[in-house]
Amino acid sequence: QVKPQFESRENRMCSDFTAIRYKTQVVAGINYFIKVQISNEAYIHIKVFESLPQENQPPSLVGYQTGKTRDDPINYF
Repeated sequence: QVKPQFESRENRMCSDFTAIRYKTQVVAGINYFIKVQISNEAYIHIKVFESLPQENQPPSLVGYQTGKTRDDPINYF
């Protein structure tokens, strides 16, 4: 659900958009920090916010970091 948001912000299309691993942070909802493979050798870290169920909102892309590798640790940002 957040791939189009990322592609729009970066003004590029991704051949792949596969979540590799993630961490969570509970706030007034949940922040997901996700390592995503966007091509054979390119990775990004994205921060996705999922609101509380009663708010009935789709997940939203809050931020992202480009230039990551498969081995980079996922940190909160």
